[in-house]
Amino acid sequence: MSAAVLAQMTGADFLKLRKKRGTLIWALVLALAPLLIFFIVRAAQHSSSPLAHPPAGGTEGYVDGVRIIALFFGPLAAILIGVEGGAGDVAAGVFRDLVVTGRSRTALFASRVPAAVALTWLVIGFAYVLLVIGVFAFASGTPTPSTGTLVNGFAFSLLCSGVVCAIAVGFAALTGSRPAALTALIGWQLVASPILSGISSLGSSRKLLLGDALAHFSPVHVGGRAETVTMAQGTAVAVVTVWTLAFVALGAWRTRTMDA
Repeated sequence: MSAAVLAQMTGADFLKLRKKRGTLIWALVLALAPLLIFFIVRAAQHSSSPLAHPPAGGTEGYVDGVRIIALFFGPLAAILIGVEGGAGDVAAGVFRDLVVTGRSRTALFASRVPAAVALTWLVIGFAYVLLVIGVFAFASGTPTPSTGTLVNGFAFSLLCSGVVCAIAVGFAALTGSRPAALTALIGWQLVASPILSGISSLGSSRKLLLGDALAHFSPVHVGGRAETVTMAQGTAVAVVTVWTLAFVALGAWRTRTMDA
């Protein structure tokens, strides 16, 4: 299959995901609402007691905002979109119709990953614009992040969300069930992975956790995992790559072998 045809299929999958209003709306809510709440609460606290509470914006607000987008709520939005991309056709009962067109099953899966990642990055882009606006609007004369820091923070946010989204597409295709994939991935992201990361007795084996590997690339101090688990650059790259390729490969295999 030519690159042009694959690009057309990816565009069609992107449009299909974009028209899933429920998924898109909730992804935007997860990406934007926490930032809005963060700035509103911090601004109110600073307004009522400037000496006790720092400004909502500035460098300190930016660091907290990056953590919200890249490590907490951004990945949840990526999971929502990725799961819809990976299992949406099966859940809607249209997978058989796509197969009988004669298109390669591998191509059908391959077009889903960049489409879901592209939509995820669009959502993350909106969230990051909101973060930058809040950081400068509520700086109150305090230092603000440099252009280089802003660019690096955006790249880090795209990395985290893109990797999680690609894994979600593969895992959802593997399970063939949106509820099961959502439950497992959100449970891992919010509960299991942070708990395992905090168990010091696991030692260097915690370097195999995706969250710890991604935190290694953060351009700002993220606390938590970055403090308890340190790893070399090459190790972090290898862990992120293996996690991504493994689940994408499993999703492609399941798409090729499942009954239509």
